[in-house]
Amino acid sequence: MIWSKYSAPQAFYPLAGRLIPWFATVAVILMVVGLYMGFFVAPTDFQQGESYRIIFVHVPAAWMSMFLYVVMAVWAGVGMGLNARLSFMMAQAIAPTGAMFTFLALLTGAMWGKPTWGAWWVWDARLTSELILLFQYAGVMLLRTSIDDLRRADRSSAVFALVGVVNVPIIYYSVQWWNTLHQGASVSMATGSKMAATMLMAMLIMTIAFWMYSIAVILARVRCVMVERESLSTWDEKAAAMPQAVEAR
Repeated sequence: MIWSKYSAPQAFYPLAGRLIPWFATVAVILMVVGLYMGFFVAPTDFQQGESYRIIFVHVPAAWMSMFLYVVMAVWAGVGMGLNARLSFMMAQAIAPTGAMFTFLALLTGAMWGKPTWGAWWVWDARLTSELILLFQYAGVMLLRTSIDDLRRADRSSAVFALVGVVNVPIIYYSVQWWNTLHQGASVSMATGSKMAATMLMAMLIMTIAFWMYSIAVILARVRCVMVERESLSTWDEKAAAMPQAVEAR
């Protein structure tokens, strides 16, 4: 029950501020390690050569784009069900990061597709559904900003986010449901990994690094959302003054 007190923005704001440096530091360290392993330690692919190394950014970014959308929708659903302000704020803070990873997945996919398929873009089922995901993130953000009333904006964007969840399994299973150019999953819970151990380790490290980055950025953004929406200048000043008071003692 001790965590229930952090459901209030006034209590969550200083907690988020303390957590951000830790997650950011871990993200930087893991990203350096993951990129080094992926680009310098992992062996060259026997079919695609060196061009395959883009997967160490592309695949974790694609995973994060889908997972963050689900997390955003969950926060939006909790906000609607419990009428919780912090849940709506978290959903609002997640959307830009999810959109960034979706764009990164599409960009790196195009960079990978050019040497592999001979084209920057094809209207492949997975690529098209991933592009739709980017439009969904944009729709959530635009819908929120287009409505002046915060309660209506929260609920309207939450409904939009919840309806859009149907696209996530379409993205994931698109290579199984349709005949696509996109290759199947190299890592699966059912069949395990088809990759070399070094490749898999580098990809998992990059995935965790992206997670740590996401948490740090989302916490920083939700603090901005709190100040902007809740006019929290009074308790914001108190939160800033608390470390000084402790040092004075």
